[in-house]
Amino acid sequence: MRACPTRPSSRARARVHQRKPTPWTRPRTKISARSIPAHYGGAVTEKSAYPPITDRPIRWGLLAAGKIAHALAQAVRETEGGQLVAVAARDAVRAAEFARAHDIPLSYGGYEELCTDPDVDVVYISSTNPHHADQAVRCLESGKHVLVEKPIALTVADAERIVETARTRGLFAMEAMWTRCQPLVLDLADRVREGQIGRVRSFHAAFTVPFEYDAAHRIFDLENGGGALLDLGVYPVALAHLLLGHPTDVQVLGATVPTGVDAQAALQWMNADGAVAQVICDSQSHGSSRTVVRGTEGWIEVHGPVTQPESFTVHRGPDAEEGEHVTGDRRGFVHEVEEVHRCLREGLLQSPLVPHADTVAIMTILESARRELGVRYPQEPEPLHT
Repeated sequence: MRACPTRPSSRARARVHQRKPTPWTRPRTKISARSIPAHYGGAVTEKSAYPPITDRPIRWGLLAAGKIAHALAQAVRETEGGQLVAVAARDAVRAAEFARAHDIPLSYGGYEELCTDPDVDVVYISSTNPHHADQAVRCLESGKHVLVEKPIALTVADAERIVETARTRGLFAMEAMWTRCQPLVLDLADRVREGQIGRVRSFHAAFTVPFEYDAAHRIFDLENGGGALLDLGVYPVALAHLLLGHPTDVQVLGATVPTGVDAQAALQWMNADGAVAQVICDSQSHGSSRTVVRGTEGWIEVHGPVTQPESFTVHRGPDAEEGEHVTGDRRGFVHEVEEVHRCLREGLLQSPLVPHADTVAIMTILESARRELGVRYPQEPEPLHT
């Protein structure tokens, strides 16, 4: 079966236009020597210092009121046991309009009141990338569990800061990597681990969404943490990490635009067993989203966008053109909300589906690649060194 065309996801949308040629800078290719941590942040079964929420709805507060927050709010409304109680935005009028749209009782024209609202259990943070870490830490310091939109932070150091604060405070923290909460993706991972295609030898995935080049657009805005790696590449990298585990070194070839962000990147790495992962992310080109996992006894084709696959086909044996076709439930953010609810009802510090160790490792891969392309965010305290 041919893969379905790539569609911009709700987490990476922009208008698709006929584009003017993009003013590229010269591509660079290097190998990062930074190793990826094999473990971080404690056991996934470690318990929160707060009692499990078992006798009432889990009360959500939304920090920021953009498009992605609308999608999460709808998912909470569709999920049993969830309740929207407050939303905050920098603009009080916008927060009030959002609250009316989703029947939320409280709206705040600022974030501090949400952080300290005693009726909020968990805060979903979907502000722009550079603010994720400080806002997550502030919520945690105020006794709130957090679900932080991807990327969880701009840098590995900030991702670690969120994790450490959550652990110190005994609170739940999770990156909103919805792809890894989807039953179809979990089924895919189980089949790979069970050896249904033998030893995995390679993984290939691409995620491309054509944005018209505009220096003011968020994906090309260095100050707002733009770039194809953090906006698009995080998805195929997260899937590759789920299926192949930790790499040691990352090779990268890519291109930047005049604003200083990466617009295109191709990553390649090898795991301890010698399996190779190849990932492409591109904010400038069209193309199908085709993901393939190859093993010694077969291969798996994943159909549909890497953010939310529609199905996959398992081919066993060298001549198995026809394979087992598996479809999945594509309720998107609902599965993510369900996972947060499950963890809070069990009193967990982190999600087994999106554990802290994986979040930090994936950020390390992305940061390593970004460093090799010479991309430095102004929020970083000092120049990056390779």
